[in-house]
Amino acid sequence: MTLEDRIDRLESIEEIRQLVSKYSLSLDMRDLDAHVNLFAEDIRVSRQASGRAHLKQWLDDTLRLQFTGTSHHVGNHIIEFDDANHAHGVLYSKNEHETPSEAGDEWVIMQMLYWDNYERIDGHWYFRRRLPCYWYATDLNKPPIGEQKMRWPDRDAYDGAFHDLFPSWENFWKNPPKDGITPEVATPAPWGEFLKTMRAGQPDPKIKVR
Repeated sequence: MTLEDRIDRLESIEEIRQLVSKYSLSLDMRDLDAHVNLFAEDIRVSRQASGRAHLKQWLDDTLRLQFTGTSHHVGNHIIEFDDANHAHGVLYSKNEHETPSEAGDEWVIMQMLYWDNYERIDGHWYFRRRLPCYWYATDLNKPPIGEQKMRWPDRDAYDGAFHDLFPSWENFWKNPPKDGITPEVATPAPWGEFLKTMRAGQPDPKIKVR
């Protein structure tokens, strides 16, 4: 990479990091215009609908019906580039929700990660896709011990897809160490392919959104 390319890469990383923070702020403040403008103009919303207007409509319905208030706290963020104008990444997010229920509002905490695809369009970075993979959602006073950690009020519990992006989780539990045998260590991932190596061709999981 030339010096110009390296500077461009650093500027791109910073803009993408700002993008995910803008996502949280605009969502929590319910500025839906600011929020949907973080996505590519032709963002796919469903099999039948694309575009920011349809995304805004879906968000408006979801946020009014399911949440009184939210707060999204983003953390670990890994970004890798497919080329100069396309990137993908993983972002951890710890969220809090005030959500209505038959018994009155409940305070639901959540741990999740996003598998993101980013695209630079006309010189700026946008979300091309966000795949939310949930570990748990539960009442603040009810730790989600056990299976089916997605426990929204007035709904049947179900399993999230937090670990389904990466085959290592299932492989770890299926292959305990053998006594007296020193484990092998794989070759380090090529530079810039840490996430690709961890995914190991694993297909995207099917996501159940509340």
